[in-house]
Amino acid sequence: MEDEKIIDLFWQRDENAIKLTAEKYDSYCGTIARNILGKNEDAEECVNDTWLKAWNAIPPHKPDKLHLFLGKITRELAINRYKANSAHKRGGGEMELALDELSAFISSKNTVEENIEAEAVAKAINAFLRKQPEKQANMFILRYYHFYPISQIAAKYSVSESKVKSVLFRMRKKLYSYLESEDLL
Repeated sequence: MEDEKIIDLFWQRDENAIKLTAEKYDSYCGTIARNILGKNEDAEECVNDTWLKAWNAIPPHKPDKLHLFLGKITRELAINRYKANSAHKRGGGEMELALDELSAFISSKNTVEENIEAEAVAKAINAFLRKQPEKQANMFILRYYHFYPISQIAAKYSVSESKVKSVLFRMRKKLYSYLESEDLL
């Protein structure tokens, strides 16, 4: 079913919207959650929570791209669960590895000024990615937004893991230079 029709069902408060959304996007959202959490059980719970959160958000929100909207919800839920799980013990998931790779760009403080700066950095990263070749930008997004393991990115693009690592390393260097030129570092 087309996303617009599914969104219309949400607006009509028709419970079939959840069923159709789950059928169409369970795999997509599950991959995002598993890449962050590393556990199927936790990932399944996050995906189920995604459907509930989407139900509560639509309406009033009307997403332009349903898959991006659902992916963002899943990502936020999975990151929150990851933080809760790692408050008790350290995990070995892809999220920790990917965030470590980007540590030069990530601030751990939460003042208002830093939150504003973080938003500016996010906008600059989006602008940077739009200027990059599609394949490299997609690799970057898969690694640092969806937290895909290097091996899965390599398989997806039929390249070696060392090629993916090299592309990501060069992209991080370019991004660092770009953010410096924008006075964001």
